[in-house]
Amino acid sequence: MTDRPSFSPPARSLIVLGALALVLALLKVGAPVLSPLLMAVFVATVSAPPLRWLRRLGIPKWIALAAVVFVLLDIGSLLALITTGAVEGFRDSLPSYHERFLLLSEQLGGWLEGVGVAGSKEAIPDLMDPGRLTPLVSMILSNAGSVLATGVLVLLATVFILLEAPGIPAKLRAAFDIDAAHEARIERLLSSVNRYMVIKTLTSLGTAVCVWLMLKTLGIDFAVLWAVLAFFFNFLPVVGNILMMIPAVLLAVIQTDIRTALLVAVGYLVINTAIGSVLEPRIMGKGLGVSTLAVFISLMFWGWLFGTTGMFLAVPLTSALVIAFDASRHTRPLAIVLGPEIEELAGPEPEEDTPDDKLGPGAGKDG
Repeated sequence: MTDRPSFSPPARSLIVLGALALVLALLKVGAPVLSPLLMAVFVATVSAPPLRWLRRLGIPKWIALAAVVFVLLDIGSLLALITTGAVEGFRDSLPSYHERFLLLSEQLGGWLEGVGVAGSKEAIPDLMDPGRLTPLVSMILSNAGSVLATGVLVLLATVFILLEAPGIPAKLRAAFDIDAAHEARIERLLSSVNRYMVIKTLTSLGTAVCVWLMLKTLGIDFAVLWAVLAFFFNFLPVVGNILMMIPAVLLAVIQTDIRTALLVAVGYLVINTAIGSVLEPRIMGKGLGVSTLAVFISLMFWGWLFGTTGMFLAVPLTSALVIAFDASRHTRPLAIVLGPEIEELAGPEPEEDTPDDKLGPGAGKDG
């Protein structure tokens, strides 16, 4: 009988790192296929509760599924029409902003030269030429067809996932011999991700509506376009609240004046603070149990791995990793590091002296 080869701890660590690097490389290569599937999984997670609600009302499975798909298709079509129309209008309006932008860039260049930055009058108009936005916007419009095709693929994948969803737990139990503890972890993951995605969608919609009302009141052009951007950027943790306000503030500077641009910036800050920092945490509670630093790192990691889809799904994906790591004692330290902050345990409080202790060891005794 041959003995199994034994490896030293450094050798085992190298083997694990090599396997991890291989898995990441395969995921990176398969990202064009995996990204739509990941998006379909999370769309199906959000769509599952309405589907179950319709089934509880006694509606047949196919009719309930068709109703959910019809609503998803209508939402996607409406969103595509609004966004495409707004982007086309923005492209057609770029020449009208050119003269105002050149004047502002000359003023900014003159101010920079006045504080000692030589050559600013010539450099600023070249660095901030609005004419460069026209090819970018045209490229976005030309890629609308591929985005639509990806959306159809995500929708079809969502339909098949919803069809298979009721039988997935039984298949997992039969295939992997999942015990009650692991099944509870999976249920906890699905429940927390579903709650996160539903609440995030509602708060993103509220953010978009508030942004549209604010920009419409201040008279900023293409308020619908910036509201749609606010809806999507609100899904990006940490940096989304900053990125959503940049285009609208810059347009306010070009279209109106500095005072209005400051009002737009303050309005964004108020909306993001009220919804993202006050309302959302009150509704969501502790969220998905991921630390702020882990969220920021995961944003870069998943964005590198799966592109835009990974950035939007950074928090749910990281939460899935935390729950998976917590299932094994070997990886539980990683789950603790990625998880929320742990309150330091206070030491035992000293017991108060009783009257007998104060009188001495022999006090309070008879004899």
